[in-house]
Amino acid sequence: MPDAADARAGLRADCTRCAGLCCVAPAFAASADFALDKPAGRACLHLQGDSRCGIHAELRERGFPGCTVFDCFGAGQQTVQVTFGGRDWRGDPERAASVFAAFGVQRQLHELLWYLTEALALPAAGPLRRELTAARDRTERLTGAAPEQLAGVDTAALRAEAGALLTSVSELARAGVRGRRRDRRNADLMGADLRRADLRGVSLRGAYLIGADLRGVDLTAADLLGADLRAADLRGADLAGTLFLTRPQVAAARGDDATRLPPGLEHPEHWGRR
Repeated sequence: MPDAADARAGLRADCTRCAGLCCVAPAFAASADFALDKPAGRACLHLQGDSRCGIHAELRERGFPGCTVFDCFGAGQQTVQVTFGGRDWRGDPERAASVFAAFGVQRQLHELLWYLTEALALPAAGPLRRELTAARDRTERLTGAAPEQLAGVDTAALRAEAGALLTSVSELARAGVRGRRRDRRNADLMGADLRRADLRGVSLRGAYLIGADLRGVDLTAADLLGADLRAADLRGADLAGTLFLTRPQVAAARGDDATRLPPGLEHPEHWGRR
């Protein structure tokens, strides 16, 4: 089994080996995140013939911040290069719908692989290492399945099974935090001023932290799986030891050079923009 760094690298989008699937497969609704409506399966008007975005360097300025937040966890290149053997959907219009459907499944599988990889990297996960490894290996095998097999994958069941396992890992990892406050799972904390809150070791799974003020907060061992961090202010916050944080969550938030992130995550480029 690869170490955590290698595993994370394999779950990173490589747009040079994809075919612009994230610019075609999903639907966009005109909003603060997208400047236009786009139905599923139709290419964005900014997608170029080389499958690259024509306004990539200006996405936020042109009204497409949602594009800068999206991450396929490497599902794009897996779908194009492995599932469909390097064939571009444009060269096989009759198969395009199958490509887009496979991409949707692959994206869920790859996100699940990210969480399982993160769990396996935690020292506290030792008692559950066998189960975690089995779940990760099973999920990884599915990413290599043929299109017809992918279409039959029950991703909801997989996520539920893995979710229970990740919950157990979370409990083990947070058990040693002294004076741990009560969990705030699925809590509505939109716009809340949390600068004085002690969130070390607290479960914030699924919590709504949209626009929350977390400046300078220590989030060591806090479980952020599925937490909504859109526009959350993370300037100066310590997220280096958080559990299950992803690139999309980081990209959706606000931060600065003083914001500490876990291994495998980098400060988004737009954090340096005013």
